Amino acid sequence: MSDTAFSIPADWRGWVWHGGHSPLVLQERYLSATPLQAGEILVQNAAIGLNPVDWKVLSTQFEQVPGVDGAGTVVAIGPEVEKSLLGKRVAYHQNLQRNGSFAEYTVLAAQVAMCIPDDIDFATAAAFPCPALTAWQAIEKIPVQPGAPLLIAGAGGSVGHYLVQLAQSRGFEVTTLSSERHWSRLHALGAKRCMNDSQLTTEAAHRRYFAVIDAVGPEHAAQLADTLLANGHLVCIQGRVAEWPCAAFGRALSLHEVALGALHQTGNAQQWHALTQQGERMLAQIATGSLQSELLLHFPYDQLPAQLRALQHRNFSGKQVILL
Repeated sequence: MSDTAFSIPADWRGWVWHGGHSPLVLQERYLSATPLQAGEILVQNAAIGLNPVDWKVLSTQFEQVPGVDGAGTVVAIGPEVEKSLLGKRVAYHQNLQRNGSFAEYTVLAAQVAMCIPDDIDFATAAAFPCPALTAWQAIEKIPVQPGAPLLIAGAGGSVGHYLVQLAQSRGFEVTTLSSERHWSRLHALGAKRCMNDSQLTTEAAHRRYFAVIDAVGPEHAAQLADTLLANGHLVCIQGRVAEWPCAAFGRALSLHEVALGALHQTGNAQQWHALTQQGERMLAQIATGSLQSELLLHFPYDQLPAQLRALQHRNFSGKQVILL
């Protein structure tokens, strides 16, 4: 390791994917420490946030540590990293091409780290990056028009939890699509109207939206294109629609996709700075209570595979966080 004021072990525990048909077959292994490269930091994880992407991409992570979200303390820094980062409490969204957060320590690019306010605990911080930053990227795709009707589909999930609040704070009139069990929470977060898909179908002929943000899937997003006003915006979070969803020069909609992974692959330093600065502002809002975090469900490290499988077959409310 490079600069450090901490005792760094020669190896540490991590969950590794060796193939199979269930997250339950994740295997615990000891991972060897390697020298940090320029621009890298080593984080001792205190909490791990679980996200749907963690089980969805397991098949692409053979012999790799999965996990995109974590929070902990920077215990070592590589060359070309600001020394002030050493010892900082940080949250992060990790590159899927690298070993992830399902371990006691994670090596990551320093530019992806977000400093955690003193009033925020590690569990809250670890639950934050993927859903909150995805929500921010999604709402940034849409020009701000206070009072404009906006529909959020799949609003009962983690991304929707933050999207409703971000949209409401920008003045949009927010309608949500989700299971009824989420409606009271979504109303409290700022949604004006809450519906399910059958209710939307009933009223689709007489109500249209300036923008639709879909967090369900590409087929669902394509079906919602008909609810848009002329020159509206369709934002896809869970996969791009296969074909342009309306005739040329008909509705004249704008089609958008959202993926944090794009920044890891082709983003530049300025884009990462903008994203992490926004993340730190949102964490500060959580600390002051002006932005609501999710209901957190805490579990010990040895339950990680079981909880990832539970997320795959989700029938509960709340955000799973693994504590180390």
